[in-house]
Amino acid sequence: MSRFFKSAVVALTLSVSFIMANTSFASDFKSWQTEVVKLVAKKQVYPRAAMRQELEGRAKVKINIDRSGAITSYELVEPSGVEIFDKEIDSLVERLNPLPAPPASASESQLSFILPLTWQIQ
Repeated sequence: MSRFFKSAVVALTLSVSFIMANTSFASDFKSWQTEVVKLVAKKQVYPRAAMRQELEGRAKVKINIDRSGAITSYELVEPSGVEIFDKEIDSLVERLNPLPAPPASASESQLSFILPLTWQIQ
């Protein structure tokens, strides 16, 4: 019986201080969010040691970016409970930097969002 290992990205939860009344801004923001999710899905890996041990995990990372999309800081706000995955997050953030630039209509100089990550055996 063959098992597939897959790393999945749960929908990106953004906690930024914007008012989404402007429909074009909401559309731009949704497009940017989709770009970020696709990039994370492409760059996230399942560590080999975790595969061998058939480990699974979930974590949440708070990421702060500037207007250009450069990651200025990040914080593990909900560890996976599996050291292998928690260490992989540092490498993932390095591979993700820089993220796509947020929409020009976003007026904040620094943006923060929570990135939920999942490593799951399927």
